Amino acid sequence: MDDLYVFAADTAKEILSDKLHKMQPWKVLIVDDEPDVHKITKLVLESVTFENKNVELLHAYSAAEAKEVLQRQPKNAPIAVAFIDVVMETDTAGLDLVKYIREEMDNHITRIILRTGQPGQAPEESVIKDYDINDYKSKTELTSSKLKTTLYASLRSYRDIMTIDNHRVGLQKVLKAIGNISSETNLRSLTSLILSQIATVLDLEEDAMYCTVLTTPTQQDHNGQQFKVLAKAGDLFSELKEDEICTLPPEVHTLFQQSYQQKSSIQKGIEFVAYISNDLGEENLLYVRKSQPLSELNLHLLDIFIDNFVKAHTALTLKDEVEQSQSELVHILGEAVEVRSKETGSHVKRVGQISYILAKAYGLNKFDCALIKLASPLHDVGKVSIPDHVLNKPGRHDEDERQIMQSHAEVGYNILSKSKSASLKTAALISLEHHEHWDGGGYPAGKIGDETHVMSRITGLADVFDALGSKRCYKEPWPIERIVDLISEQKGKQFEPRLVDLLLEYLDEIKMVRTLYPD
Repeated sequence: MDDLYVFAADTAKEILSDKLHKMQPWKVLIVDDEPDVHKITKLVLESVTFENKNVELLHAYSAAEAKEVLQRQPKNAPIAVAFIDVVMETDTAGLDLVKYIREEMDNHITRIILRTGQPGQAPEESVIKDYDINDYKSKTELTSSKLKTTLYASLRSYRDIMTIDNHRVGLQKVLKAIGNISSETNLRSLTSLILSQIATVLDLEEDAMYCTVLTTPTQQDHNGQQFKVLAKAGDLFSELKEDEICTLPPEVHTLFQQSYQQKSSIQKGIEFVAYISNDLGEENLLYVRKSQPLSELNLHLLDIFIDNFVKAHTALTLKDEVEQSQSELVHILGEAVEVRSKETGSHVKRVGQISYILAKAYGLNKFDCALIKLASPLHDVGKVSIPDHVLNKPGRHDEDERQIMQSHAEVGYNILSKSKSASLKTAALISLEHHEHWDGGGYPAGKIGDETHVMSRITGLADVFDALGSKRCYKEPWPIERIVDLISEQKGKQFEPRLVDLLLEYLDEIKMVRTLYPD
């Protein structure tokens, strides 16, 4: 599979920090107690450039001063190369400084070149073996030409280490994002999450024209294939809106059409379009523009990432499909009960939505909020066992009929509790307890206060609120003022006081539910 990437930092602060770092010169630290060494080194190196960036020379005249310079450097912009004299304030000051950098500062990125005017005091083989340094030179060896050569080699090494480290961090973030698909994750958020990290893998310059767009072909018209943008990054597509069919720049649109028609990835100069398909028959295109053509390493990394991304994308699509089917099935079952009792099926949808609003306001976690929204529509499923003459009686029930009617709570529990599904087990509990009262006056067990599960207490209030505002075989719908008066009167009696306060606080939002799901 051909594939590709782009990366942006997690926050605006990180983006600015990365951009500034890429603009900064290469930092080179000179540590030596001889002023003439600093002057000569500056004379040779101050005009050096590497990969279009200048060299910034930092100076320290002792190991102690060097430690201060090192400590002042920001973590995202460490010193690239350090030329360190061995003998300064002590015979081993330079060697001790190397240990400090590697061990105490835990800095294994800065390239260290030891320089000594007395090579006999510290044999080369022993120093290279015992200390984490990258080169060891006698000062007499370092002519102008060799000093520059040593610096170029060290900067290349530093650059490659930073690139590998960026790839490592980027890989960790992407794999973590793929691995942590939660109940709150959707396809668009996953796409944005992954693409927001890919720029690190490609090492895209912030001042280059680049972007990443994952698109879904939609329909044919007289203009040819259209594409819907799912995620994007970079200035080139800043005007395009996500989740909409957009008019792409002509040269990009042409590449997309070519890639889509050929069912293959295309690289054209500094532009690359990856054609991506999965087992569900979905076809996506991913575009990247970099200041230079993608290398073989870039393409290989992209292949790995896209392969994992497609697997996660497919899994999430299937998860969404299962969750949607489960939600629809719950509503169908709930509506079947309502229809049999000559009531509208919209009631169960409204109870689910109102319960969700109250659960969020109550402070339940995201999982439990999602759970009550899915489970609460089944609160009256036990009514399937109630005879029609009792279920649809327009007048008051006698004592026997009341007993029959109240049995629906336990019947619903018995029907649903056999399931191992979290949503159906929750629905079983709600079915059993949603007619319990805060003061103990409810049924079937006469539970008091928080002996009843909070999800049952929430659903019980949502059910009464919506039922009072709905037409029933035994009554007309109540106006909202009368409903509020009754629920306020039952605060601390039928309903938990805190829940009543929350319902009144979020009353406008709750009233909107009836607008969204009318009878």
